[in-house]
Amino acid sequence: MKDEFVARVGVWGQRHYNYLKKKSPTVINVMRMKGTLEQYLTDLNRDTQETYDLMIRQYAEIEGVTEDLKQTDAMEYTRRMNSIRNRVEEFVLRDFVYA
Repeated sequence: MKDEFVARVGVWGQRHYNYLKKKSPTVINVMRMKGTLEQYLTDLNRDTQETYDLMIRQYAEIEGVTEDLKQTDAMEYTRRMNSIRNRVEEFVLRDFVYA
């Protein structure tokens, strides 16, 4: 069965859908029958994105990655922000998407 709405739920929702499709296809089928799959994925995507954005802001603040750093040393700013994004992405994938 093709779930056309999956393309609209966002990247985190899509990743979780693909995970569930591989690991728990029964869960997908039950949610389809109940009509809750699209809303579940949309909510998960929204919550995950909010957490991702918040954690990036908090890590940047804690680690002193500021606009001043961006102006004075763009390469260092980019390196540190990429490190923060990678760590946060690992967290949300582990705790939201693949849970």
